[in-house]
Amino acid sequence: MMKYSYDEVIHIIENTRRFGNLTGVEVSKQMLEQLGNPQSGIPFVHVAGTNGKGSTTAFLCKILEQAGKKVGMFTSPHLITFEERIRINGVYIPQEDVTRLGNMLLEMQFEVSPTMFDYCLAMAVLYFREQSCDIMVMETGIGGRYDSTNALGVPELAIITKIGFDHMAVLGNTLEEIASEKAGIIKAGVPVVVSTQQTQVIDVLLENFKSVNQRNDAPVVIWTKQNWEGDAGILDVMDGAGFYETSQEDFKFVRSIPMKMLTGYQIENAATAMLAAKVLFAKWQKRGDVQVSDSMVEDYIKAGIAETFWKGRMEIVNDQPFFMIDGAHNAHGVSALSNSLKELYPGEKFHFIMGVMADKDYEEMIDALLPLAIDFVTVTPESSRALQSKDLAECIQKKGIQARYVENMEEVIRPLLPVKVCTVDRKEGDADFTEVPSVGNKTVAFGSLYFIGAIEAMLEKNSRWM
Repeated sequence: MMKYSYDEVIHIIENTRRFGNLTGVEVSKQMLEQLGNPQSGIPFVHVAGTNGKGSTTAFLCKILEQAGKKVGMFTSPHLITFEERIRINGVYIPQEDVTRLGNMLLEMQFEVSPTMFDYCLAMAVLYFREQSCDIMVMETGIGGRYDSTNALGVPELAIITKIGFDHMAVLGNTLEEIASEKAGIIKAGVPVVVSTQQTQVIDVLLENFKSVNQRNDAPVVIWTKQNWEGDAGILDVMDGAGFYETSQEDFKFVRSIPMKMLTGYQIENAATAMLAAKVLFAKWQKRGDVQVSDSMVEDYIKAGIAETFWKGRMEIVNDQPFFMIDGAHNAHGVSALSNSLKELYPGEKFHFIMGVMADKDYEEMIDALLPLAIDFVTVTPESSRALQSKDLAECIQKKGIQARYVENMEEVIRPLLPVKVCTVDRKEGDADFTEVPSVGNKTVAFGSLYFIGAIEAMLEKNSRWM
């Protein structure tokens, strides 16, 4: 008989704190060993980076699904429900399985003290094992070298998405230091695919790649944008570990594919997933695991990219009035958002709604959007780490642009949501969405995923009223 209900399991796991000085990789390694190493025998792709991890993971999973693979996907954090973190072919883990596996994990006497992330990782692997997944695509939490996911072992492929400044208190204060931590997922004999990076980041990643593979007998192939000459022949020469960086040719190909998601910065994430898929299929073909032609792989890629959707990333949730939400929560992410808005809506300016954590580089985030801003409204996300909306508004005002703060985010968000008319089971006190003010310019809400998740939850509740 289960001891805890679903809500109790989630509450306990989400409020778990680690005791001791062990790193995530040490804790999860011990946990997985006590569980009998359920990850053993399931090939996996390891994804690290500062921005674009979730989208790249989603693109790759959908491509692999098109090839008939049963794909387990592990990402974090979730926007609305815990189950978002663990999916198979896009379907969330059922609540009853979260409850069952959660109880099992909470009842175990581990020799270490897990955090929420360690519990989530163990639950994901157990579920993927039970469901006989063909492959897992596993996104790191923070960093790479000491991240809990690095306890999974040697992957089929490592992917490193765009690297920028974030979590500096843990990862380091320079791009080189941060890149070195992300490079911790690089393993001997394992191909590595990276998004286009700043030169100093590539230098660090290449140095780590070469260092790790010096201890391996397999030939090392280095293929970056500096010597890129197109797709022809590159994957045919991969006899061992290979280092591949996305190129303009990849971007050009992806731009030709109709996408459910807005393009902008997603082009690079899709291109990274595309190159990763090519490397995976080439590796499997060479090993004799699959029999696929180049044209078949191209079809999988086109269909997968076309079908991918990832909530909260340049997502237009309403056309009249225009309202976009984006989980850009650090300077690099906001810079990508700014560039995408310029590309998609040249010459336009926007109303911005912003809510961030106090430990983020919020002044750089503001600076990146000032040239595009009509004004700002600031909110306080629901988190003990949140920057207070009043303080954020004052910071923006000092930069010479209009900003006001609100205590309740629903005050500014609800008038921007799609109009819904409640037709069933309306309760007294439920909000009325029938009045929408006229808004001439486009509005973009961005910042903490806690904030974006709250908007997604409002949208979901609203849609249930139809």
